[in-house]
Amino acid sequence: MEAFTVYTGTTVPFMNDNVDTDQIIPKSYLKRVDKKGFGEFLFDDWRYLDDRRPNPEFVLNFPQYEQATILISGDNFGSGSSREHAAWALMDYGFKAVIAGSFSDIFYMNATKNGLLPIQLPQDARKQLAALPADATITIDLPAQEVRAGATTWPFAIDANWKNKLVNGLDEIGITLQDQALIAAYEEKQVPTYWR
Repeated sequence: MEAFTVYTGTTVPFMNDNVDTDQIIPKSYLKRVDKKGFGEFLFDDWRYLDDRRPNPEFVLNFPQYEQATILISGDNFGSGSSREHAAWALMDYGFKAVIAGSFSDIFYMNATKNGLLPIQLPQDARKQLAALPADATITIDLPAQEVRAGATTWPFAIDANWKNKLVNGLDEIGITLQDQALIAAYEEKQVPTYWR
């Protein structure tokens, strides 16, 4: 997993509340066997018209937000089913972080497990971020637990364990591999002498 320390990027305002995982990635697209390729179907029902042309009224299709990598949203983001594909779709599209008022617990866990940073900020902060010009950058400093836009700084909370995993780029496999020498020593003791 790629480490997340300090990241600077542009934002896209998508201030909907109660965005559930079926809206993030509809269940009809959950047939792939790896994490890649889901970005094309992110917010599918909103992004495309019935004939699969981009919906010109949906914010992700606005030309000025094509390069945005930080999503600013409403409350209760990622509610609904527990599909990990929602985090995969956001990341495959190009998002590095989602800033919302609150998150579903399962979505939050799936996001952090995959390297997508979910940040909870109050409504007034999100309104200010959503009002930024499309080309304005913001900086997310995970070690300092701050979001910065110009001279304004907003602190955010994150569990120390999740922070450590993200800052060090450690997924579940990476955490296990930290003990590779101990695992090898244990395995060596388990092999019968006649197999050596």
